Amino acid sequence: MNQLLSEETVVLVVINRKKQNIDFEASIKEMKALVEAAGGRVIAVLTQSREKADSSTCIGKGKLQELKHLVEEMEPDLLVFNTELTPVQLRNLDNNLEVRIIDRTMLILDIFARRARSREGILQVQLATLEYRLPRLTGMGKKLSRTGAGIGTRGAGEQKLEMDRRVIRRRITDIKQQLDKVEKTRNLHRKQRQRAGLPLISLVGYTNAGKSSLFNALCKIGHSSRSEQVEANDRLFQTLDTTIRKIRISPQQEILISDTVGFIQDLPPNLVAAFHSTLEEVLEADLLLHVIDISDPDYLDKIDVVDEVLEQLGADPERVLKVFNKIDLVKSTVPMGIYVSARYGIGMRELINTIEARLEVLL
Repeated sequence: MNQLLSEETVVLVVINRKKQNIDFEASIKEMKALVEAAGGRVIAVLTQSREKADSSTCIGKGKLQELKHLVEEMEPDLLVFNTELTPVQLRNLDNNLEVRIIDRTMLILDIFARRARSREGILQVQLATLEYRLPRLTGMGKKLSRTGAGIGTRGAGEQKLEMDRRVIRRRITDIKQQLDKVEKTRNLHRKQRQRAGLPLISLVGYTNAGKSSLFNALCKIGHSSRSEQVEANDRLFQTLDTTIRKIRISPQQEILISDTVGFIQDLPPNLVAAFHSTLEEVLEADLLLHVIDISDPDYLDKIDVVDEVLEQLGADPERVLKVFNKIDLVKSTVPMGIYVSARYGIGMRELINTIEARLEVLL
């Protein structure tokens, strides 16, 4: 089927919280990228500046009427709000608008459901999705009554979304038990790696900063296959499942490198909780490479987001090395770290030498 014909049309509803210190235009751009990653196409954006979201419908009465007219005129498949909707807001919006409605958290959960490949990743997404949907069942209405009906309906792992709450709670308990078993297996693998005595390097950073591309560039230099090991492209949350490979960075030194899920502004708490074991594994690394897209106009803000998440996880700042990627896309730099182009292999030898030197100090 033609890609454009299969895309869902989306109207974005973006609330600009006046007290929030964020770049509003950058926020809209990121929301559009998230919709794209979920397989949708934004056909209109409705914005409203407010001190805080309306407790009943998130947006004001006048803006709600404007949104009604826009829906009637544009006939989108879906409305996506850039803020998390409460069960009450979702129910009231559903009663007022003849279109499916999801919020930013549901959108991100949908993307994660698309990307998960491993058993652990699939279970983690199912857990986060069910826990998020449970208090919102009555607000989702008939328009979201079945999974598989489009963006925002994947990830629960059940035929019907409007399931009995007791069934959902039993499913949540079952998933948690399965994840406990998976985590025990993960811990065994971790102990095996520790016994092998190889340093572990984890790549972290804002989603789409180029972590997977850098991972592949390092593998092409030091992995036994001399080839790329993970899929890398210009999509948000391309990497969800952690991948670990052994590479040789010098005749004397072998290391393990780990590609991890990307961070994002206001990562949904349900996802943070569900992926806690994956995120905690970051802390096991001897060195963290914080990969930054230097060509992104908002790269400084995104550095702050990642630094904040790492601080919340309890990561040691002394074990973090900032690596500025996509140097081929900028004309000038500021001397504040290591500069590379994972795509063209620029700066890779300097990066490897720096990793070696840092490991000598840390180990």
